[in-house]
Amino acid sequence: MTQSSQGGPVRFLAWLGGHELAVLLAFVGIASGIWLFGLIAGEVMEGNTQAFDRKLLLAMRQPDDRSPIGPPALQETARDITALGGATVLALLTIITGGFLLLDGRKHLAVFVYGAVASGFLVSSILKTLFQRPRPDLVPYVANFSTTSFPSGHSMLSALTYLTLGALLARSQERKRLKAYFLLVAALLTFLVGVSRVYLGVHWPTDVLAGWTAGASWAILCWLVARWLQRRRAIEGES
Repeated sequence: MTQSSQGGPVRFLAWLGGHELAVLLAFVGIASGIWLFGLIAGEVMEGNTQAFDRKLLLAMRQPDDRSPIGPPALQETARDITALGGATVLALLTIITGGFLLLDGRKHLAVFVYGAVASGFLVSSILKTLFQRPRPDLVPYVANFSTTSFPSGHSMLSALTYLTLGALLARSQERKRLKAYFLLVAALLTFLVGVSRVYLGVHWPTDVLAGWTAGASWAILCWLVARWLQRRRAIEGES
């Protein structure tokens, strides 16, 4: 085997060895996310998730009239939480965050954040168009919707936006406690938005699982790209 043919693998191994464990775990996370999304999508398209979806969806409903369990105040709370994953709220949050970065003198990072979230919106729309899964028809809806069901746009976009911004804020801090706080808050908001979509009856549970998987994978990919651009000084690094 010639030296030139060995160059590619050798350079790749050297690149891996020069990067920290977090980067390698990020690659594993992306690969696992793509595999899991494909697995869920395949099972959904073949109809193998119907029993699971029905059981979990009905578990959040009254057995008599299939209205959401809990008092009316809980339904209002769920609608407030689900709004945190809506396009309007996420767009405003992204614009505000980008505005802060611009005022802080990190204009290239602000542009990157805008591009990361906007591209996530585009990917979500494409996936919904490809799968065309109908919304649940077992229970009355407690929230409005205008698109198809798979994957859950609220779940995917909240995962993408909150995890991306959480990682950005975490990289701006030196204390590990604060880094963990930002990431945990981002994960909690993403989880609550997804659960609220099932509780309100507008998504199957597998829609939400697929949305979480796709959104988290996209957020990890954006983190890797941002890190690579920061090393090349194409965008501003952490404070």
